[in-house]
Amino acid sequence: MIIAIEKPDNRTMDVDQLIAFERIVREGSFSKAAWALGIAQPSISARVAGLENTVGGALFTRGRKVRLTARGTSFLPYARKALATLQDGLEAARLAQNGERGLLRIGVLRSLSGGLLGPVMLEFQQQFPEVECQIREGDHWNLVEWLCDGLFDMALICFPCVDPLLADITPVLQLQENMVFVVSPQHRLAQPAGITQAEILSHSNPFLLLRWWQNTPFEIELLATQAKATLDVPNETGRYLVTHGQGAGFFSKPTIASELANGTMLEIPVLDMPSIQRKTALVHLTRHKEHSAAAKNFALLLERQAKKQGLIAIL
Repeated sequence: MIIAIEKPDNRTMDVDQLIAFERIVREGSFSKAAWALGIAQPSISARVAGLENTVGGALFTRGRKVRLTARGTSFLPYARKALATLQDGLEAARLAQNGERGLLRIGVLRSLSGGLLGPVMLEFQQQFPEVECQIREGDHWNLVEWLCDGLFDMALICFPCVDPLLADITPVLQLQENMVFVVSPQHRLAQPAGITQAEILSHSNPFLLLRWWQNTPFEIELLATQAKATLDVPNETGRYLVTHGQGAGFFSKPTIASELANGTMLEIPVLDMPSIQRKTALVHLTRHKEHSAAAKNFALLLERQAKKQGLIAIL
């Protein structure tokens, strides 16, 4: 292996020369160093001679006992630092290859940044603590723009993307969430046996139109246009209103798992409406065919967490 450390006359030093030099210092003799390195003494002498030629003078005084010259004493800490830096670089490359070190850049829908991504990142950091992670949340179109600008390696967005100009996006993992109609336990529509669309129109007070999708499904858009009162609000605002007894609307079930578990929200079947899902996907730019080991590890953990939460996961 050659390290490109060149003098004006183009002489170079290689790693074997540095190793030989440092080992002779530790062993105190050429013969002991040659034995420790598993090479013949003429070979180690040749390596040192080549190194001395590069640095411009003798590194050792030869005799019954080998000693460093002033030049050798000055050079020793730099040789050791070079060998240590090289070893650190080799180890970093090995860890990056295994996904144990490196950089992970992920974009995620705001609605999935807590309930789904939170547990994934907890497990990822426990397994790969030396990987630097950069996570950024946003709405679908923000994420698509940032992905195309090269800010992320992958992004978790609504899928399929309805913009025909974005054919460059390829899914790594596809997910499907059930959307459920929810109210607070005190709401007039809190009827566990189920309600009808007509009752939603009359008693939502107001009907909350939430933006989970790129394009709102027709059935929900129709309810929003016909309800006595409709409130078009961000998803987190809608969550706050429902848990405080105001309004009702359709939520992604995994995102409100804790509220359903502690009883601050109730899932109410809509008897005369087909089930509604939201599809999302972890995607990358098609032209970027190779993923880092860290990104692959992240995708596997995301798949496992999605299955735990009852999301349909397709790799």
